[in-house]
Amino acid sequence: MTPSMKDLVLIGAGHAHAFVLEAFAQHPDPSIAITVVSDSALSAYSGSVPAWLAGECTLRETQIDVAALSQRAGARLITSPAMALDPTKRQLTLANGEAIHFDVASFNVGSTLRLPEQSFLDKHDEQSPYLLAMRPLSSLHYRWQALREKVDQLPRGSTQRVVSVGGGAAGCETLMSVLAQLRQQRSDITWQGALVSASTTLLPDAGRLPRWLTQRALRRAGITVLPSVRGQALTAGGVQTSKGELIDADIVLWATGAVGQPWLQDTALPLNQRGFIQVNKTLEVAGQPGLFAAGDCAAFNQSLHSSPRFSSPLPKAGVYAVRQGPVLAENLRAACHSETLINWKPPKRVLALIGTGDGHAIASRGAIGFSGRWVWEWKKRIDARFIARFNPPFKH
Repeated sequence: MTPSMKDLVLIGAGHAHAFVLEAFAQHPDPSIAITVVSDSALSAYSGSVPAWLAGECTLRETQIDVAALSQRAGARLITSPAMALDPTKRQLTLANGEAIHFDVASFNVGSTLRLPEQSFLDKHDEQSPYLLAMRPLSSLHYRWQALREKVDQLPRGSTQRVVSVGGGAAGCETLMSVLAQLRQQRSDITWQGALVSASTTLLPDAGRLPRWLTQRALRRAGITVLPSVRGQALTAGGVQTSKGELIDADIVLWATGAVGQPWLQDTALPLNQRGFIQVNKTLEVAGQPGLFAAGDCAAFNQSLHSSPRFSSPLPKAGVYAVRQGPVLAENLRAACHSETLINWKPPKRVLALIGTGDGHAIASRGAIGFSGRWVWEWKKRIDARFIARFNPPFKH
């Protein structure tokens, strides 16, 4: 390796890093050696997960081929997750014990969930509800498969209450998709749904019309909405709220309380209260030159970077990782050459497409909202096009 070579390490294989690899494939840089560190050679695209849960596509159709994408970019892929990082020594340690040196590194490792308390719960207790945590995404297919197998064993004619904790778009969409699939799998069972939301309204960031359309879709799916209720713990018979009340549940989908990956806590990185990496306008980690973060694992606070009307961090949604990808690619290249970085500006409004599990979807952008079967077909086309972009055969 020549002295001028720079080691660029991409930690995680999320949506933003897919754009980075594409950029280096299209415009190779022989002075930069790229290493990708991921827990798997396939990476789930979050936008397609509801369609997969609803049984409308296979798991493979939701995945990006990280191995092929890395190969196209001339990058080395190591399928072992990162476990520790020393910014001073510029060293990353993997679960397999390997230590990797970097000059410039980028995090795109997604988020995980703060699971409910289960202090008084015996996991083998017949009364205990089955917990399906919606994060981390990389291992969701194992948890979903285990639930499907459990459902196969349920007695005929029984009633099952499925409760989702989390009133954001992901919680609504996931519950409708899961119920659609479970009803198809066991039509001899009576399936009841409930959505628990700590907020006073569903989709607090959406306009009135998209909220109304979502409420209508939930009602049509036989789902009861419980607003201003904070689910806190799993207990015998269901979910215990923060006020000590019990919500009956046989299956609990946990889609709230996103937090950073636990191993980041032991690094010298600046983290916010939820364990996400603080980044500035260029997506560079605050106070850590040459380190970057994007997507769910990054804390990009709009109140610090935008107009005064923004006072909260960006929501955890794949659309932001997608928008950050091209700027991240440019800045990683610039950082390797000690060049000036450019700023990323969050969009004021983003288009959200929410599947309702019945072959329909809702489109939401600011106050605008509409729904229909065509919206679902449109969403599927957008998602399929995105996934195809990062899977072979690649278009040059």
